[in-house]
Amino acid sequence: MLKRIKLANLPTKIEKLDRLSSELGKNVYIKRDDQTGIELSGNKIRKLEFSVGEALENNCDYLITCGGIQSNHARATAAVAAKLGLGSYLVLRGDENEEIEGNLFLDKLLGANIKFITSEEYKNRTKIMDEIRMQLSKKGHKAYIIPEGASNGIGSLGYVNAMDEILEQEKQLGIKFDAIVVAVGSGGTYAGLYYGNYINSNLAKIYGVNVCNNKEHFQEVVRNLLEEITTYTDKQIVVNKEEINIIDGYQGLGYALSQTEEIQFIHHFAKLEGIILDPVYTGKAMYGLFNEINKGSFNMHENVLFIHTGGIFGWNKAQRALLCN
Repeated sequence: MLKRIKLANLPTKIEKLDRLSSELGKNVYIKRDDQTGIELSGNKIRKLEFSVGEALENNCDYLITCGGIQSNHARATAAVAAKLGLGSYLVLRGDENEEIEGNLFLDKLLGANIKFITSEEYKNRTKIMDEIRMQLSKKGHKAYIIPEGASNGIGSLGYVNAMDEILEQEKQLGIKFDAIVVAVGSGGTYAGLYYGNYINSNLAKIYGVNVCNNKEHFQEVVRNLLEEITTYTDKQIVVNKEEINIIDGYQGLGYALSQTEEIQFIHHFAKLEGIILDPVYTGKAMYGLFNEINKGSFNMHENVLFIHTGGIFGWNKAQRALLCN
């Protein structure tokens, strides 16, 4: 039996976005996974319940992970480590002379050890994290390595559970969601939702809006993750890449880079619903959903559920400047 450390405030609530729904002529709901707790850790905390559970099962006293310099996942890992009395070591892609703000500030506040590396070095992040693990071992520590975004088989189990939660909330609310939409940055959240939807024989379509790379990349990533999830369960699934619904075309300038129209949409949404999206994940994903509904791509769906995965600390000076200008 897998050990799970209960860290998140669950279940997270589901709300109807009344004014957005009226504007679009479509029933759009939002699941508030931005309110899972542990310093507003969003979707990452669901994944870490399983990853860190395995770490503790193996008597590890250090967590090592990686991400961009403003990584939500890295910050969530540092927060969980602090809460549980573990050490944390973050391998971050970026310049150590960059302004200390947002998630990077919180990483430091939470006491994380940080190694900054270049984008080129980041391609070898697995090797770099293993070298850190060995260095810590020489000092008497036992470290557990969590991949980028906790997007592996065990981390994705957090969103297999989330799908069960959604199905239970449907009964309570008297609603059936026929489309579920989430941002895709490393694939684990989408894979968990897809797997949970599949094994429950639920007929909803799971859509992912990629915020980096492209559709083909994530179809392959998700298919591999689905296979990995089955190593932790007794339920096998067979999925063709074409059945993995990735909505491409909304990554804009690239990961964590923003365009004026994206920031303007986040501003519009905030004024409309009083909910703050982030510019890296949820802002791009909701912007994509908004445009796709307007184009008629969701005409076959009646009730659409958007997963708010958090990330409010991801706003940087450049993105704030786009709003102010």
